[in-house]
Amino acid sequence: MCLDLSSPALASASLVTLAALITYQGLVMAVGRARLRYGVRPPATTGPDGFERVLRAQQNTLEQLPVFLPALWLASLYADPRVAGITGMVWVGARIAYAVGYAQASEKRAPGFGLSFLASTLLLVLAAVGLFQAIRA
Repeated sequence: MCLDLSSPALASASLVTLAALITYQGLVMAVGRARLRYGVRPPATTGPDGFERVLRAQQNTLEQLPVFLPALWLASLYADPRVAGITGMVWVGARIAYAVGYAQASEKRAPGFGLSFLASTLLLVLAAVGLFQAIRA
């Protein structure tokens, strides 16, 4: 298989990957700000609830990236790059909503978490179906 570097699949997946990485970097910076705000010095990972919620939002997003990114790329390459790209942007937006909600109160994290989980699951299904169809072809 020879990849066309100008293909919509690569452009879409690349844009979503960049958005996901920028989002994650923003969460890392939010942890730094929370450390200053709450007086939690490294390497401590515990402190006031406000700090721990910001840290957990960043850590949980890090835990989700190894599922999300390969699923995004496989769905983009083997299924529909437009659907994968839109689903990927939904994931990014949901992770932002998750982090913002979680920073406010633990119970506000659920909608963003649920939507990002559904988006990742859809990408996995798209990737699996597309890959199996490619193998059978």
